[in-house]
Amino acid sequence: MDKEVAQFSLEDGTKFLVEVEEPEAVAVERVAINTGQMVLQARQTFEEAIDAVKPVASVLVTRLRRGMTTPADEVEVKFGLKLTAEAGAIFTSISGDVNFEITLKWKEEKSS
Repeated sequence: MDKEVAQFSLEDGTKFLVEVEEPEAVAVERVAINTGQMVLQARQTFEEAIDAVKPVASVLVTRLRRGMTTPADEVEVKFGLKLTAEAGAIFTSISGDVNFEITLKWKEEKSS
């Protein structure tokens, strides 16, 4: 797929550009930025796009921390995000087919 440039906005009005894959359908608006270049206008603010991801990350961490017989001392969850002009933020693979990389750590208890 070809790459396009999409403009995302922050809730405070700040705008920034992101390279995205060209949408298959013309479901987004093309706008001119201050340089005159035409870019895709994202449908959501950046914060709205990230808000859609937060509940999934929260459930993962909560379930991994509390749902184990011996809870881990540390829980690390890595996941890839892809910004699209149409859908905002979506989960994407980190490497190969892996969508989530989870690391659980237990500290060794020292006996007195």
